[in-house]
Amino acid sequence: MAGPDARALSVHPADLALIDETVERVATARTDDVVKRFMPRLAASERAALVRHCALAHAAVLVSAPSVETLRAALRARGLDAGKPVPSVIVRRRLADRYGRTPDSLRVDIVRVPVPVPVPVPAFPPSAVAPGERAVEIFVLEAPPGAGLDTVAVRERAARHESHLALEVTEPDDVIMAGLRTTLVERGAMVPDGGGYNAYEDATALYFRTEPGAGDPESGVAAVRGSERLELHARGEHRQALTAHRAAGAGQDPARRLLELCTGAWTTQALAAAVRLGLPDALPTGTESAADAAALAARTGTDPDGLGRLLRYLASIDVVAADGDRYRLGPLGSVLRSDAPHSMAPLAELYGGPFYASFGELDHAVRTGEEAFTHLYGEGHFAHFAERPELDVLFQRTMAASAARFGPVAAAVAASGARLVVDVGGCDGELLGRVLAAGPDLHGVLLEREHVLESARARLTEAGVADRCALVAGDFTESVPSGGDVYLLSRILHDWDDEACLRILRRCADAMPPGAELLVVERLLPQDGQPSLATAWDLHMLCNVGGRERTAEHYGRLLAGAGLDLGPVVPLALDGFLLRARKAAQATMPPSTGSTVPVT
Repeated sequence: MAGPDARALSVHPADLALIDETVERVATARTDDVVKRFMPRLAASERAALVRHCALAHAAVLVSAPSVETLRAALRARGLDAGKPVPSVIVRRRLADRYGRTPDSLRVDIVRVPVPVPVPVPAFPPSAVAPGERAVEIFVLEAPPGAGLDTVAVRERAARHESHLALEVTEPDDVIMAGLRTTLVERGAMVPDGGGYNAYEDATALYFRTEPGAGDPESGVAAVRGSERLELHARGEHRQALTAHRAAGAGQDPARRLLELCTGAWTTQALAAAVRLGLPDALPTGTESAADAAALAARTGTDPDGLGRLLRYLASIDVVAADGDRYRLGPLGSVLRSDAPHSMAPLAELYGGPFYASFGELDHAVRTGEEAFTHLYGEGHFAHFAERPELDVLFQRTMAASAARFGPVAAAVAASGARLVVDVGGCDGELLGRVLAAGPDLHGVLLEREHVLESARARLTEAGVADRCALVAGDFTESVPSGGDVYLLSRILHDWDDEACLRILRRCADAMPPGAELLVVERLLPQDGQPSLATAWDLHMLCNVGGRERTAEHYGRLLAGAGLDLGPVVPLALDGFLLRARKAAQATMPPSTGSTVPVT
């Protein structure tokens, strides 16, 4: 039998010519010229600012080959050093969407080819990028004979959908990424064109494209005849920037975006199911070898086919990382492990459980103003959970996971000179434990419902501060222990309507001696239309609790109604804020009753 046609097992000459062209392009381009070509209407000062934060790093091109090793051999024959292939996540998904295929039916790898820069390439202003630091990233679509991908290869070769230049963000953080993205879209008139996070590279990519015809006759930049693409590439996972970018890009295709929004409930249940099945704990992590669905099904006691479908979906939302039909836990999914610091697994379970069911009655809450939870279960969620220990423990664990992220609160108390801290409605003591650990001379009081105090005692004992903390059973709407130097209200007020909030704040003010401070931890509704978790949580409070999220101004009015003056407002993690308040000067101060509180 004759062997396969050698031409069928080689790289198409047009693809090799495209690689040569891309190598030449990236070796000779200047960062400022790239910025000027893509965004000709930017002022010179704006271009200079972009170049201070970005540098031309690589050019990318998509080619097809019978196998990635075939391409690497062809590159070596041309004197190009082809690095080890890394699976592509973003481009594979884009190809699947473009040609109506499933991502797992395609194999796309990234081969990185260093491109020596023969002489220093001047930038505007001078770039920190030295010669030899650029590369060509080749996306390799594996198209072996008989795979049925010939049409895809021909169309991509002609259209060059994935060809682009990439600017590396030199020191990425949330502020820099948001500013760069806004500049490219609003000032540079570029159109968001997808993006994603690649766990294999631990890098975030935001893609943009020009509109055909873009140009600036006044600056002498010719109009672009077809769309060109630019990438912002940043090391690490930048979820906030990626979410905003995807939302902006989805606006170009309303039907697709609406479908994504309509199926959001599927994501909630997929995450909850993964946690209930123990999948995050079963998936390989770090350098462990990826596992296929059959092996993971054996570990979790599930059906291999059903689990395989769930894994593919979790890979599509970057919770797990897929390598063909094998999987490992991605950075996003790592916080769902039961042993992860501040594990989000309890939250996934709770939001996929009773809160999920009550959201099915959201229209009732909007129509009547009554929380849907009460309408569905016949009682409020605090009473409902108190009667069901498994749900109450789950709720306490979700509160503890979030409280651990409020380190600045503990630091603020430790630096205040306080001696006694009263945590009003402090759940299982996670936050108070951290506050007391930050200040060895501090003592604490935890006010909570009777049935919560046992878990609080265990948590505070584990933190090594139980001997400095009194536990008090009570109702903070009726009374609050007096004599504290600092009072904490962490995520309490958003559970209540304004009338109840005023009652709680007045109880705190009544208990506060002269000079005492009230620290309130809440999310704040944005007043400038910026994205915030508070907007979604406001709907959650309507549906499940009967409370609401508020603006800083709204909280200021409530505090003033209780005789308290709002002071500094400090941002925290997870879109939280610390609001610091003291008694108004004209308020009548009750005499201090001391700091001795009976231990329950």
